[in-house]
Amino acid sequence: MDYTIHTPAQLGQVLRGQRMAQGLTQKATGEPVGLLPKTVGRLENEPARSTVESLFKLLSALNLELVIRPKSDQPSEW
Repeated sequence: MDYTIHTPAQLGQVLRGQRMAQGLTQKATGEPVGLLPKTVGRLENEPARSTVESLFKLLSALNLELVIRPKSDQPSEW
């Protein structure tokens, strides 16, 4: 499923939802990619204060990818 993200808060919610859907703790998610549980928590709760590098590590740990594309002409649901 694709998620359209417009705000940092939405990003955090999607990241947390994906982690929980996979049945992972913050610790189990971060360990393979070198992130501390507090860093995973910050990405989920305050993504605007996180680094792009940490974001990409978390995306990798969750087997997710970032896609950038032009906005569609359709009105946003948000």
